[in-house]
Amino acid sequence: MNLTPASIPRLARHVRFQFDTARNCHVLLAPERVVMPDPIAVAILEACDGTTDITTIADRLAARYQAPIEAVLADCLEMLDDLANKGMIAS
Repeated sequence: MNLTPASIPRLARHVRFQFDTARNCHVLLAPERVVMPDPIAVAILEACDGTTDITTIADRLAARYQAPIEAVLADCLEMLDDLANKGMIAS
C-alpha cells in the first residue's frame, strides 16, 4: 500500500493499540503478532484517529516537537506505510 499525505490512517479492524503493563510499553496487537513501537511511532499512532490525514498529523507533531515538517511528514509516511503493508493500518 502506498499512503499519501492526504491518506487518513486508522488501525485495521483486527488491530488494537494499547499500553501493555506487563511489558511496560505500548503495543500493537494483531492475531499472532505483537509490535512494540518506539516513542516516535507511539506519538504517530496516538494521532491516527481515522479522521485526520497524515499531513495534519505531521503538522501537529512538527509543532509539538519543534521539528522540520518535511522530516516529520517523511517519517510518518514511512512508518505508516510499513504498518499498512503488514496489514495493521488501513486508510
